[in-house]
Amino acid sequence: MSKQQKLIDEGEIAADYLEQFLDIIDFDGDIDLDVEGDRASVSIDGGENLDMLVGRDGQVLEAIQTLTRLAVQEVSGDRSRLMLDIAGYRESRRKELVVLATEAIQSV
Repeated sequence: MSKQQKLIDEGEIAADYLEQFLDIIDFDGDIDLDVEGDRASVSIDGGENLDMLVGRDGQVLEAIQTLTRLAVQEVSGDRSRLMLDIAGYRESRRKELVVLATEAIQSV
């Protein structure tokens, strides 16, 4: 099995886990899978109150990501480096950091 296929499988395992998780807590959201570099990437968007799953400074998001990685590891037997984004939190943070880095570079 290719590395790409392993990452796709990892994303699918994570999506199944997260779908069950969202059902248990009665939240709606669309789950999207991708492979970015050498990591599976899963995002949840489109539901109401998803900000509650991000938490203050992304703390709840980090906890859910850890649980998801453990669920993937339990099924696959391999350590997961999966990245989880909820309600675009990580993407917006990434954009903010790029702006800050660009400003810092220009000021130097």
